[in-house]
Amino acid sequence: MSDIVKEFNDYRSKMNEKLLNDNNKIVKRIFNLDTNAYMEGALDVKTKELLGLVASAVLRCDDCIKYHLETAYKNGITKEEMMEAMGIATLVGGTIVIPHLRRAYEFWEALENQE
Repeated sequence: MSDIVKEFNDYRSKMNEKLLNDNNKIVKRIFNLDTNAYMEGALDVKTKELLGLVASAVLRCDDCIKYHLETAYKNGITKEEMMEAMGIATLVGGTIVIPHLRRAYEFWEALENQE
């Protein structure tokens, strides 16, 4: 597994465990809501992940972008689909999104190279 992918997942897992072990009802409910929101429904999982990716890019949340990139990758999203979604995010968010686009592309390449 690529270092940037492994580092991201290790840190995310460690901190999520700490947050959930803190036993805060609000935090636990938000985590649960987030998990359930991305499950199959009227929209398929791939579409939901691309929506999450675009929203995360527009909001400029690199951790969220990485999460959605990896989940989208695992759900069979192609590089072309990802780049089209990121193109829309850049259009909507403006040029301030470009640094996040660069890091997203780098992370996607790391996902591809881990195989």
